Amino acid sequence: MRIAVLTFEGFNELDSFVAAALLNRMRAQGWQAEITAPGDWVTSMNGVRVQAQQPLEFANSADAVLFGSGILTRDIAKDRSMLDRLELDPRRQLIGSQCSGALLMARLGLLNNLPACTDLTTKPWVIEAGVQVLDQPFFASGNLATAGGCLSAPYLAAWAIAKLAGEDAAASVLHYVAPVGEKEAFVERALGVIRPYLQAGIARPCGGEFIR
Repeated sequence: MRIAVLTFEGFNELDSFVAAALLNRMRAQGWQAEITAPGDWVTSMNGVRVQAQQPLEFANSADAVLFGSGILTRDIAKDRSMLDRLELDPRRQLIGSQCSGALLMARLGLLNNLPACTDLTTKPWVIEAGVQVLDQPFFASGNLATAGGCLSAPYLAAWAIAKLAGEDAAASVLHYVAPVGEKEAFVERALGVIRPYLQAGIARPCGGEFIR
């Protein structure tokens, strides 16, 4: 599985780094999650400068795409030249977002009539884009998901793992990173959040589309 963690200028480190780190716990199974950005370098909201592992267009062929958030997302959402570089398709990709990443999904027409989760700052902008915002940390429908709040990153990553490799794989990754002495409770809480949105079976790519 190749996964694009979309990371734009002004990005939130918790979104991009936590999601990428969790997904890369599946590296032994052939997974690779990579920081995917519009340019060669991208600087976070706190001044952390990192080199992109993949160009933005990598997202178009990735098996899964996760939109991170950041302080400049509203400007990015208005940049048509930036958005036009993305040609995503939920029929053949898992696509999710965290916090203000939901605004980018909305601008790309991915949410359609779906409600979404986002952070409190971004909420009015997502509503303005015509999307109903839910007062909860996570929501998914089919191959699309949104998460709200910086610390919802484990939910989004666990959803992607569970969808593509099963709930046991997601539980194993969550257990590894969970705080000592709280592992079982942490895992069960996270799985409890995403479980209502997991359909029976594992999604696998076949002929360019995901099937079960």
